[in-house]
Amino acid sequence: MYIVDGHCDSLLELYKNNRSFWEHNKAGQHLDWYKLQEGLVLLQFMAIYIEPQYKPFGALCRTLEILDYYYNNIEKNSSGKIVSINCKDDLNNLITKRKQGQQLIGVLLSIEGGEALEGKLSSLRVLYKLGIRSLTLTWNQRNQIADGVWETGTTGGITTFGKKVVEEMNTLGMIIDVSHISEAGYWDVLSMSKMPVIATHSCCRSLHDHRRNLSDEQLCALGKNGGLVGINFYPDFLGESKITINNVIEHIEHASIIAGVNNVGLGSDFDGIDKTPIGLENATKYPVLHEKMLQRGWKEEDVQKIMGGNYIRVLKQILE
Repeated sequence: MYIVDGHCDSLLELYKNNRSFWEHNKAGQHLDWYKLQEGLVLLQFMAIYIEPQYKPFGALCRTLEILDYYYNNIEKNSSGKIVSINCKDDLNNLITKRKQGQQLIGVLLSIEGGEALEGKLSSLRVLYKLGIRSLTLTWNQRNQIADGVWETGTTGGITTFGKKVVEEMNTLGMIIDVSHISEAGYWDVLSMSKMPVIATHSCCRSLHDHRRNLSDEQLCALGKNGGLVGINFYPDFLGESKITINNVIEHIEHASIIAGVNNVGLGSDFDGIDKTPIGLENATKYPVLHEKMLQRGWKEEDVQKIMGGNYIRVLKQILE
């Protein structure tokens, strides 16, 4: 079984709090090397989130600062245990070595918010050369690419610059992430992209009416696009009462019905959320999620798709 998590904010959390990725960390910190190992994670998307004080000017510099931290404090000190995933061959080699019993974990670098481009396609191309393979086009607010989901005063979709970004990402072989984008922008991207699109950390609006969640119409379109939705573990997106691992499974089940079982994965949002569902407190709990799904009557082959198989399929389509 290949466990893939499509979104965490651990890079910024590690950097700001000066904690080590290579040490056992205390309760409340969701992700480190040992937790990923215990959770049997094969591949972790690591997002570079840009704080509001660096927007709109300073976003690119802040991105480079955190990217430098990853290369000099995680990859450099990994003794080969961390593998940066930049292409299909990297992914295939990682899978092969894990089958051989090697204790390796892949990291796919992403940026959460197109502010990092500062309105220039050249920034996108340079960031690609530096190892960025996924971009969440917006965070919650408007940027040069599109409106974010909290821009309630407009009905803005993707901009002229945003269209160029989507085209260039398709050309480069980058993952287009539509979590956080306005609904108008969502439809613009799906109509334009020639490659599968991913909502790396989103949930189902019909189960819980939150602006960040996707409607059934959006989920259905994502399935037809061949992309996927990574179900977010943030309790505020999952429901209103006491949120447990079962609520996460309910969103997985609903998304699988609407988008298709081949088009759903996981997007924990670990280290970017201030609370978690009971039973999914950190990255060690993925085997528990696997077991709970089997107990609810899921077939093993379908659980394996959700836990990571669907991400592997889509990545092999998109990455060069």
